Order: sequence, then C-alpha cells, then structure tokens
Amino acid sequence: MPAVLGADLQVPVKGGRLVPYANLDYAASAPCLEPVNAAVAAALPAYSSVHRGAGYASQLTTARYEQARHTVRAFAGARPDDALIFTRNTTDAMNLLARSLPDGTTVVVFDTEHHASLLPWSDAVRLAPPAFPGEAIRAADEALAAVDGPALLVVTAASNVTGELWPIAGLAHIAHRHGARIAVDAAQLVPHRRLNLTALDLDYVAFSGHKLYAPFGAGALIGRPDWLAQASPYLRGGGAVKAVAETTEWSEDPEARHEAGTPNVLGAIALAAACDALSATGWTVLVREEERLLARLRAGLAGIEGVRELSLWGPDHPRVGIVSFVVDGRSAREVAEELSSEHGIGVRDGKFCAHPFVRHLLGTPDGGCDDDTASAVRASIGIGSTEEHVDRLIAALKRLAAS
Repeated sequence: MPAVLGADLQVPVKGGRLVPYANLDYAASAPCLEPVNAAVAAALPAYSSVHRGAGYASQLTTARYEQARHTVRAFAGARPDDALIFTRNTTDAMNLLARSLPDGTTVVVFDTEHHASLLPWSDAVRLAPPAFPGEAIRAADEALAAVDGPALLVVTAASNVTGELWPIAGLAHIAHRHGARIAVDAAQLVPHRRLNLTALDLDYVAFSGHKLYAPFGAGALIGRPDWLAQASPYLRGGGAVKAVAETTEWSEDPEARHEAGTPNVLGAIALAAACDALSATGWTVLVREEERLLARLRAGLAGIEGVRELSLWGPDHPRVGIVSFVVDGRSAREVAEELSSEHGIGVRDGKFCAHPFVRHLLGTPDGGCDDDTASAVRASIGIGSTEEHVDRLIAALKRLAAS
C-alpha cells in the first residue's frame, strides 16, 4: 500500500491532549499519497508554462503534462480517440460537458445525484430515486423513449451518500438503445474500483483528483470528442485558438479548445501520479483491504442501538467505502463535533451536496444547507484507514448513543 501524508497527524481533543487523527472523511477529500507528493516535488525544479515554449524547462514540462494526459486516459480505460480535458474537479467537468451539448439535447438525471451532476443542465428530466437497480434501468428506459432529439443520461457510478454502486453498464446499454449518450460521475468510484470506460461502453466520465489522493486542484472529463470539438470553447483565451483576426478561428482539437490559458500543470502531474500509484498497487489488494474495513465498520454500526445506516437498495447491495448514518436524538452536527472534539475523529455531516437524495433517505420533505434536522453523518475510508480508526469510531458512537 502506498503511504499517505498526514498518517502521523496529532490533533487536540478536550482536556488539551493530543491524539492520533482518525481521518474518516475520504469521500470529501482524500489525503495526498506520498508518491503524488514526490512526483510534484520532482517536477517543480523545471516547472514552466506548457506548449509553444522553446526553452528546455517548457519542453520538459510540456512532455510531463501530455504524459499525464496519456496516463490518466489509460487509467480510465479510454478509447484511443477519446478526448481528455483537464478540469478543476468533477463539478467543473460536468459544467464543461453541459456547455458542449448539441442544441436541443434533453438530459435525463436521477434525483440521487451529487449536485455536480444534478444542477448543470438547463433542460433536464429528473427521475425519482429508484426502489432497486432494475427500477433505475426501467425508469431510464421510459424517460429516454419519450425524448425526441439528442439525449444524455447522467448517472453516478458510486453514490457519495451511501457508497452503493450503480448499474452503469446496464444504463449505458439502455441509453445507446435509444440513440442517447451516457455521462458518468465517477468521482467516488475511481478511488475504490477500477474504471474501464471502453468495457462499460460509457460516452463520458468525470472525476476529481482531490478524491483520488491528488489534492492539487485537477480533475478530468474524458469521452467522445465530437460534441466537445463542435462546442464553443469553455474558456476563451490563449491556447484555444488557431488564429485571431477579424474573426476568431478556434482550435479543432477538443483538448486545446477547452483548456485555454495556462493549465494546472502540477495538478495534472499529481493526478497521473495517483493513477500510477493505484495501478501499481493493484485493485485486488486495494478492494480486499477496503472491503475488510468496510465490513468491520458496518457491522459495528449495526450493533449500536439508535444508529441507523442509510441505504437506497438495502444492506446487501455492493458498495464502496462510504457509510452514512443517523443517531437517534442527536443532530448530525452534534455527532460530528463530539467525535472530533472528544475523540479526534474526522467525519462529514450534512447533506453531502445531494439534498434531494438525503431528504429522500431521511423521509424529510424540506431542508437546505443550514437545516441540521435533515442531515446525516458520513464516515468514509480509503488508503491509510486502519482498524483502530474504525474501532475508535464505533466505541465513540456507542458512548454517544447511550448518553
């Protein structure tokens, strides 16, 4: 297993003691892997602006930047002709795709999505949370059948609220049967499972570096180049143009077309280094360790009276290392603050930028960002998580639920 920075972090708790930090907030932002930090440090001495520079540092940095594009494309299992546009994060990638849709495109999206995939679309058909995976496929089938014109189905690969895996291969098949395309939010999948865009027959995928152990401000949109090449540039500026005179001639290359200005070179290098580190470790090892800790966490939560895990499709449905729950008689903020201040445990509380979904799971019709009554607690694990972290959380929750 690659090491993470901050594994030895000590944090203050009540009484003035310092305790080792139990980071159980990976789904928000994962810590930096040491190989990622090393790759950025190695690139910094020759750091320069990329493309069109004749100097050695610019040439070297350009080569590293384009190699990062190749590495991330391979990590995602992209097709040879797929475009890969470096973005800031998944939200940025989905907004870029929204700007690139052909006129008249209808977007079909489930209310279970993260806001990054729920909000960018100007013309969207929103589907209710499905009762089971087959219902998701049926609902998408019916919605797409009613669309006249181009259509895009948008869906998560793994829920950022429950961790549950979605049937993206089946949904891709349904989309293509109706002549539509599918865009997948893979932000919570790629830190935990191998992604193969080609094998799954996905048209677009988006993910963030900060959830993939590369917190340097880069993400990626990967997919079919035609819509991207025909769209107006996401940003207008240097690098996106072929010529500027009385009229502007934009680059026909979708990657250049949508990466105007000086890009986040170090972010791209970091993202590629994270992809390399996970691939070198091997998914069998990563998944086995995660499933062992996740089973320990979920069994512990199930054994605490007054604690309820949130789930859309039941406890046996496959999921990644994300668990959300509520504690009877306590607000999510109270629970999270007590875990931090008394036990040195970091979790997330709130609606996780998925307001409609969390309200559905809680059976609460209302509730915005500031409404603590319609919120949950989320614990998430990854590389660097330990049995001690999990056991400390369970012991703390037992005391809290009993008080």
